[in-house]
Amino acid sequence: MSSPATVTQGRPRIKLEDSVQYLKGIGPEKAKVLNSVGIKTIEDLLYYIPRRYLDRSTILPMNKLKVGSTVTVIGRVEAFGMAKTRRPQFQVILKDNTGFIRLVWFSKLRWVKNLFEEDDLVVASGQITLYRGLQMVHPEFEIVSKSDRKGNDEELIHTGRIIPLYPSTAELKKIHLDSRGLRRALKPLLDNLTNLVSETLPQRIVSDSNLLPLSKALKNVHFPEDLEMTDLARSRLAFDELFYLELMLALRKKRIHREKGIAFQKPGNLVRSALKMLPFELTEAQKKVLREIASDMMSEDSMHRLLQGDVGSGKTIVALVAMLMAVESGYQAALMAPTEILAEQHYITIHQMLESLGVKTVLLTSSVVGTEREIILDQIAKGTAGVMLGTHALIQKKVDFFKLGLVVIDEQHRFGVMQRAKLKQKGISPDVLVMTATPIPRSLALTLYGDLDVSVIDRLPPGRKTIKTFLYNENLKSEIYEFLENQLQKGHQAYIVYPLVEESEKADLKAATQSYEFLKKEIFPHRRLALLHGRIKSKERESIMQAFRDGDYDILVATTVVEVGVDVHNATVMVIEHAERFGLSQLHQLRGRIGRGEDQSFCLLVANPPLSEEAQKRLKAMTSITDGFKISEIDLKLRGPGEFFGTRQHGLPELKIADIVADAKLLYQARNWAFKIIEEDPNLTQKNNLCIRSNFIRKYKRRFSLVDIG
Repeated sequence: MSSPATVTQGRPRIKLEDSVQYLKGIGPEKAKVLNSVGIKTIEDLLYYIPRRYLDRSTILPMNKLKVGSTVTVIGRVEAFGMAKTRRPQFQVILKDNTGFIRLVWFSKLRWVKNLFEEDDLVVASGQITLYRGLQMVHPEFEIVSKSDRKGNDEELIHTGRIIPLYPSTAELKKIHLDSRGLRRALKPLLDNLTNLVSETLPQRIVSDSNLLPLSKALKNVHFPEDLEMTDLARSRLAFDELFYLELMLALRKKRIHREKGIAFQKPGNLVRSALKMLPFELTEAQKKVLREIASDMMSEDSMHRLLQGDVGSGKTIVALVAMLMAVESGYQAALMAPTEILAEQHYITIHQMLESLGVKTVLLTSSVVGTEREIILDQIAKGTAGVMLGTHALIQKKVDFFKLGLVVIDEQHRFGVMQRAKLKQKGISPDVLVMTATPIPRSLALTLYGDLDVSVIDRLPPGRKTIKTFLYNENLKSEIYEFLENQLQKGHQAYIVYPLVEESEKADLKAATQSYEFLKKEIFPHRRLALLHGRIKSKERESIMQAFRDGDYDILVATTVVEVGVDVHNATVMVIEHAERFGLSQLHQLRGRIGRGEDQSFCLLVANPPLSEEAQKRLKAMTSITDGFKISEIDLKLRGPGEFFGTRQHGLPELKIADIVADAKLLYQARNWAFKIIEEDPNLTQKNNLCIRSNFIRKYKRRFSLVDIG
């Protein structure tokens, strides 16, 4: 192994890709701890940006100091030594031409007492207190120059300037790589930045977007000239992240458009017959989306389209028509759902209609076993099954399709990149339609699905009434039960949803199973209740769901298995227990299970105080907003993009600096530039774009191969 490289003169020159262990003062052991917080390379360290800053740039003369203020002073060491006091302490008398102050330490005495000499020039920052004169206890300090050397203000890194404070852990502090240690490690790197870092953006982008040059941004994000520069520096680094993310999406979209796809026939008798069988007229929004999908499918270019729609907007019918287009052209269509219960719901909803049209439809989940499974696999392989509905079971090795032409991914954000890719690989360039009932904010859509064509069903079917949502305290249960009984007397049905299946020691939630028994015996003994949760076997779940749809039960007590897929038009009440424990989008999904018919529906949120500030905001939004897209924007702001739903599964770069909510304006700028450049120069071979090409190949090429499927 070669000797560690450093940035000091006469040593081997380090590269951004080198391990941090090659830095002077780091080594293998400290590098292990740095790795645990994501700092593996020199580049990672450079981009480990401060969480906040302390302004110690204003230096006050000693005669202007006031008790209680936090200030920075500079002076010469007049005297120093251990003080004769009851509690051991080390003192330094610091003096300027207007007065003096005493610096005091009660701990780390062995270390601090050997640092100072008379006439040293010292900068110190801290709070001014009064005890036998003005003093600073345990100040941040820096010896600017020893008594025999001329002062050099450029060497200040811990005080006398705007000081960066970094995210830290107990492990980092143990190895002296807290903010002070990180500043010390970063200073020589930043002094050598011109030899280490190359510009990653063409000059025209930097100029037109009013961005700092990269080197200046990196220097100022760590050691800013002033507070305004911290914002400018961070904006430049955030822009870089967003630009390269959007560049990957632009390149992928270009690649997709080059793919030779399947040119399906235009919708014929099969599609027309299916539409005639529907008990309702398609909405204008559905018709518009269907025209977009049909146009894509009839084109020779491969379709990669995202279908967005709020709960109850009618996405399943749109997907059904697309699948029938594929079947009508001699191909198979597969719809993959994230859970068995949702796959079963799709099967129940459409298989009778398709079978009556002569289209064999099969359901494949992990619960389908033995002879039944072998028969279904044979039907898929021989092409006798035209439409396949299922879960991850569809992508298992033993599943061979006869002629897969269309892949539909439902609730697609619940699948990882490789799972979606595996289903697509079961055919030869099949068209891909991905669907989500979780409305996605525009900024998040541009980062996760900016390479897809997007269709939005932005209108609910006519006749739907707005669901009235109310928040109840836990102690108002009697009112809730009275309201429920009133609705049941009108012939309606209701859901009561709980977060957990059974009581656990870690969470004092009311379990669905225990509450079901209580409600059945004590509150609604005269009513028909059913219990539904994920641990009930698939066949039994299907039977319970069907019985509830048929009106055999008045109340369905359930866990969040009813979040998606269960449509009962006669259900007009959704009671959500411990609503404060649910995410905003999840609450909206649950509410979407009702309001499917013409009668007024009600969502009753039951919360158990005291509520956190975020929980209060969520519940307030639920009672005042019914639009799913507005809900999603609020949810994104409350939870942040990382938790809205897992973004790592998309194979895209993780955003360490940029915030797609706060940096929405930067995102749109970065996207416009990225797509413009790929349109003009798809191979990035023009002279102006060579810096982009070089940086992309170095940092992102391996990730690019992961985003081959939406």
